[in-house]
Amino acid sequence: MTQATDIRHKTYYGLGTQIDLTLFGVADDQLLDEANALITRYEDALTVNRSQSELMVVNHAAGQHPVSVSPATYTLTKLAVETSLVHDGFNASIGPLVKLWSIGFKDANVPTDASIHETLKLIDPGQIELDDDQLSIFLKQPGMELDLGGISKGYIADRIRDLWRAHGIRAGIINLGGNVLLVGESPKQMTGKWRIGVQNPFTNRGDNVGVVELEACSAVTSGIYERQLKSGGQTYHHILDPETGYPRENNLASVTVFTKDSVVGEIETTRLFFAGGPMTNWPTNLNEVLGAIFITKDQQVQVVGLPEESFTLTNSEFKIQ
Repeated sequence: MTQATDIRHKTYYGLGTQIDLTLFGVADDQLLDEANALITRYEDALTVNRSQSELMVVNHAAGQHPVSVSPATYTLTKLAVETSLVHDGFNASIGPLVKLWSIGFKDANVPTDASIHETLKLIDPGQIELDDDQLSIFLKQPGMELDLGGISKGYIADRIRDLWRAHGIRAGIINLGGNVLLVGESPKQMTGKWRIGVQNPFTNRGDNVGVVELEACSAVTSGIYERQLKSGGQTYHHILDPETGYPRENNLASVTVFTKDSVVGEIETTRLFFAGGPMTNWPTNLNEVLGAIFITKDQQVQVVGLPEESFTLTNSEFKIQ
């Protein structure tokens, strides 16, 4: 078993959040810093929170001409667009709506019904043209904007795992602000399984409802607690519905999905949050998915797909459904 002296951990800031990277069985921080450099390169390409990035070049050219991008940006955009066309919550063209609300930023506000109605005209993934030969992206309508924030963290986490595996890393933890990807076998337990805390959606990060014990996997959460706007006596969360233009409303406080690849977890958390609970045959029809934990606003916990013995409730304020 790996000794405590073999643990290397560093905290960085990027992707709009705190990033925690941990490696076991290495003698220095080189691969931690290389992972952070990888995050920085992807953020420089994919961010829409700055005026300049590879994705913003695409957005600035909306309604004018296609833009050729790097293979990584094209690959992620293509996955995002294909997922958007299924119309079950995730939408890569939601950028104008996100900026209209700006929840989580200083200029957050509740837009007028009229402005939301006008903005919804730009939220159409069918108006995104992709060219595999030129690796180009064309937003056909002026004012359209890609926003890959709902999928990019998972993609980046998977690329860090690829980097570490290529260097023979046997165990590590990638935590991109609550999006967690576990690599290899846990050195802290004889079973090699990892203990993963499930966040209490009503309190600060780090306070858990329970703990899941699983082999190496990704854990991604969508919840109403992550970013909020309080205005006029109401609280609005950041998960916007591309059909209505308003935050998606149902009885879910959060859903945490456990998957083999983190990018799949990003997609599935959005699908499940919009569904408001487990979908028929989910996840038996998805090889990449291990299961999920749903937490409702009335503090009920539902475990779906995971082995019954894998979850332990640790907070008596919640009840298993």
